[in-house]
Amino acid sequence: MLRPYSARFRQWNSSTHTRTSTFRNSPKDREAMLARARTAGVTALLAVGTGPGPEKLDSALPFAEQHDWIYATVGIHPHEAKEVTQQHLDELARLAKHPKVIAWGEIGLDYYYDHSPREVQHRVFRDQMALAQQAKLPIIIHCRDAWSDCLKMIEEHWRPTGLGGILHCFTSTLEDARRGIEMGFLISFAGNSTYPKTQNLRDVAKELPLEKILIETDAPYLAPQPWRGKRNEPAYVAEVARTLASVRNLSPDEVAAATSDNFRRFFGLARPATLAAPGLKDKG
Repeated sequence: MLRPYSARFRQWNSSTHTRTSTFRNSPKDREAMLARARTAGVTALLAVGTGPGPEKLDSALPFAEQHDWIYATVGIHPHEAKEVTQQHLDELARLAKHPKVIAWGEIGLDYYYDHSPREVQHRVFRDQMALAQQAKLPIIIHCRDAWSDCLKMIEEHWRPTGLGGILHCFTSTLEDARRGIEMGFLISFAGNSTYPKTQNLRDVAKELPLEKILIETDAPYLAPQPWRGKRNEPAYVAEVARTLASVRNLSPDEVAAATSDNFRRFFGLARPATLAAPGLKDKG
């Protein structure tokens, strides 16, 4: 998946988080999508390397290697926890050493679909937190209908590391968001925050410190309201910025600037001076 945790409006920068499944199309379509993201002002993409499952653990790396502005994660999603072997974990530890890998994830718990038994999800979550600690990488959390257990496990197994992470596509309460912040996490809002029936998410976004917020698309899923039901893509992160700006009495530029700075500061990334020409590769 590819997620813009970074977009620019006029002179400002923000950023995006996107699944590698967004890239599973023709090279021509893929390059056109990336060109639209650049035109929209996206300056950094985080390609989330959970991919189709544990048999393709390096799914994000080819895209990060081709473009200076794309970074990668490695990890196994809780949906596929039941498929995980020690060989998979060993391979993740190896891939985590790649210079373009800046986080471990998505990892966590999903009680909505329960594709893997919950006790297995817990074990694989613990195992991956231990590996992420060894790699000194922050973690990106996927949590759905499991917030109590997920935050409890983070408190016990992750908070002592001081490495923090991102609560991706946040869907819980203000209390849970504040608890995450206390444990060193940034709170990331995705396309679903733009939907008419998710005022609860906008209320949370309004109350949190701006320096603790990120915006993302979660492409190819959860397209913002104007494109709801269609394939999501990184360029649409601008709509998330507009939505959060409206509830915080800020301009989209201000939200874009702040969330971009938050992303780059958290990961220790340099702020780009200018955008490359849309659609052009930065490398290779």
